[in-house]
Amino acid sequence: MKQRRSVWRAVRSLLPALGLAVAAVAMPTTASAATASSSAVGSTGTVSSGWNDDSCRPSAAHPRPVVLVHGTLENGTNNWWSFAPYLTARGYCVFSFDYGKIGVPGMYGLGPAEKSAGELAQYVDKVLAVTGAAKVDIVGHSQGGMLPRYYLKFLGGAPKVNALVGIAPNNHGTTLSGIAKLLDVVPGARKVISGTAAGLTDQVAGSDFMKKLNEGGDTVPGVRYTVIATRYDEVVTPYRSGFLDGPNVRNVLVQDLCPVDISMHLTLGTIDRVAFHEAANALDPEHATPATCASMVS
Repeated sequence: MKQRRSVWRAVRSLLPALGLAVAAVAMPTTASAATASSSAVGSTGTVSSGWNDDSCRPSAAHPRPVVLVHGTLENGTNNWWSFAPYLTARGYCVFSFDYGKIGVPGMYGLGPAEKSAGELAQYVDKVLAVTGAAKVDIVGHSQGGMLPRYYLKFLGGAPKVNALVGIAPNNHGTTLSGIAKLLDVVPGARKVISGTAAGLTDQVAGSDFMKKLNEGGDTVPGVRYTVIATRYDEVVTPYRSGFLDGPNVRNVLVQDLCPVDISMHLTLGTIDRVAFHEAANALDPEHATPATCASMVS
């Protein structure tokens, strides 16, 4: 019994680290971020700044709705409280949703990654049905930048998606700055976490999920890929593991655009305007403008 308690104490300390707990600390959901009204598409509700609006119809300038996919321990509201309004102000129809729920209120992306990818597939179909669009563009942060690749590769998503933009995506598994090694050091840790929050262990470098995802190549034909990373990422490590290989791929390091950008994993996907600018460029490459340090205040 004493040994079991020791294992659980270790697991409780390991789980937040593997689950990117910084998201829960630094991403408060404010009252102004969302209203209580429901949306037929957006599981997070219709927000006051105009995203998850079922009445939105894509324009000629922006003919595809944008689906936002949150990261681990985040949700469809708090991950996008800044970026979603950034896009809606530029004329996009924007939708976000929650996936990977295991009963932890407000902290999602913890369920098995394959199941979460299936939830994304269902949500994309709903957005297409509501908006009448032929395709969507997807922007995801962290797990949300990686998960759509499973949808594209194995769940028939490629014909429905024009572009995938990953902000600090965990594309090839993470060592979590070395902490992931504890899974095999702490007795029973991997088994316990996999049994309760498989979305965490699925993202570790060398997991069965990661092997399946990347076997045979990183990309599928017909989709444009953009990866936006930061050299100061402490969650997706090494940071270059987020980059993709293949045709129609653009890998971007924000420090190459703005050398003084010191964003880490969480801030890159939630408040970094250089990353936002580059994501907007990826959504509309024909009208792209250089993302620079000036983007921080634009």
